[in-house]
Amino acid sequence: MFIEVLKSKIHRVKITQAELHYVGSITLDEDLMDAANIVENEKVQIVNIHNGERLETYVIKGLRGSGEVCLNGPAARKAQVGDIIIIISYASMTPEETKSHKPVVIFPDDKNKLPQ
Repeated sequence: MFIEVLKSKIHRVKITQAELHYVGSITLDEDLMDAANIVENEKVQIVNIHNGERLETYVIKGLRGSGEVCLNGPAARKAQVGDIIIIISYASMTPEETKSHKPVVIFPDDKNKLPQ
């Protein structure tokens, strides 16, 4: 049996852009992806602090060091530039594996940069 558990979380980043006419996804600064152990094309859940919206999409690499957090395609209707979101990824594990699993949680600053 497998269960889904928290793998990674980017806690409270600001939407910098919303591109409705795009194929879909969320574009993230590659520094944020690396720090949170999230890979390109990984499925993530987006939780919007401002309006309560929740959605699932996949990640596209953004420019490293840019602070970019851009919702693309239909997801762009779920948030506005300036909204604060949480980005969550999950992993499937056996109950035994969960005993040693430690999720990665990062807390970027108000400019979507990692604390130094």
